[in-house]
Amino acid sequence: MAVSEWEQELKKADSLHPEMSPLVRKRLDETYDLIARQAGHAPLRKTRLRRWSYTAAAAGVLGIGLFASAFVSPAMADSIKNLPIISSLFSSIQGDIGLRTAGELGMTANMNSLAAYEKVKLKVTETIYDGTRAAFLLTVDAPNLNEGIYFNGKKKMKLSSAVEQVVLNANGQGTGEWNSLTDAGLFYGGAGKNQPNTLVFEQILPESGGHEAPAAFNATVTLKLDGMDHEFTLDIPFHKTTNVGAVFSPNLETASDDYTMMVTKVSVTPVTTRIMTTLTYKHSDTLSAKEERRMNGIGIAVFDDQGRRLPSLNGEGTFEGNTLIFDRRYATTAATSKYLIIKPFVIKDDFTEEVKDSQYIQELEAKVELPPAIK
Repeated sequence: MAVSEWEQELKKADSLHPEMSPLVRKRLDETYDLIARQAGHAPLRKTRLRRWSYTAAAAGVLGIGLFASAFVSPAMADSIKNLPIISSLFSSIQGDIGLRTAGELGMTANMNSLAAYEKVKLKVTETIYDGTRAAFLLTVDAPNLNEGIYFNGKKKMKLSSAVEQVVLNANGQGTGEWNSLTDAGLFYGGAGKNQPNTLVFEQILPESGGHEAPAAFNATVTLKLDGMDHEFTLDIPFHKTTNVGAVFSPNLETASDDYTMMVTKVSVTPVTTRIMTTLTYKHSDTLSAKEERRMNGIGIAVFDDQGRRLPSLNGEGTFEGNTLIFDRRYATTAATSKYLIIKPFVIKDDFTEEVKDSQYIQELEAKVELPPAIK
C-alpha cells in the first residue's frame, strides 16, 4: 500500500496536545519507512471495489500517542453530569484525554484477569468500551521491574519497550459475521508517571460489512516480554460502559469544481467521534488510477466550535465507481460544542504535517449542527 494511502491527520503537539513520546515517534518512523519500501512491490489492483485504510499508528506500531480536544453536545454534557463518579485508574492517564475523561466520568468496567509465570504477574482490572474503542489497563508486577524500568537480563528499558509481541483476538456475541478486530490495529503506551508499571492498550473497532459493533464481546490477549521464553494469555470481557451518545445522518452536501462531498453519518460518544463521508468525482463515472490516488490524498480535519482540531484515530474507505466512501474515527473529550466543522484538505506531507490554509478545499467545507437531544 502506498504511503499516500495512509492518510494521517495528527497535528504536531501544542499547548493543548501533549508531545508524542520518542518511542512512539521512532516506531512510527520505522513502520512508515517499511511501508514506503514495500509500496514499490505492490501494484495497484483494478477492481470495482477497492478499500483504503489509514491509522494514527500503523498496524504493528504499538503506541498510544493520541490526544483529544474534542466535544460533546450540550445535551450530552447534561447527561454525563448525572453519571456516578467512580475512582478509576483511567482518570490519571496522561496520554489520551478521551480515555481519561471516561475514567473521570465513571465510564469503566471493573474486572480481574490474571496471568502469571514464575515471579512475573500480569493483571487487568479495568476496561472501557463505547462501541468504537475498546481499552484496558495492564499492570505488571515483576522482580526485574522498578518504577517503569524493566531489566531483561542484559539491559534496562522502559516497560513499553519490553513488550515484544501482543495480539488481541475477539469474537462478537450474537453478531454473526462480526468476529475479528485485528484489522484495525492494537496500540499501547505507558499510562503515565503516576502509574509507571501500567500500560494502556487500545483497540479501534472497524464498522465492517454493515454490522455494528456488538454490545459485548470476549477478547483473548497474548503477550510476550523481552527476555522471557513464555507467552502470557489473558481473557478480557468487554461490554459497553456508556450508552451516552448521538447517532444521526446530517446528509450535508457541498461541491467544488471536481468533487461533491456528503457527510452521511455522525456518531458521538464521550470517548469517540465517528464521521462517515462520500466523495464523488463529477467528471466521469469511472476513475483512473491517477484520479484514485488524487482522491485518496484528500484528508478531512474536524474542528469543534472553539476551533480545536479533533485528533484522528484511524479510518477506512472503499471506492465504488466514481465515489470514495470513508469512515473516520476521532478522539472525543467532554467539552461542550454546538457544532462541528468538517474541513477537507490536500495532503502535502504526512501525518505529522501542520495543515496550512492553502491546503484546505474551502468549497467542500461543511458545518454539522449537533442535535439538541441525546437518544
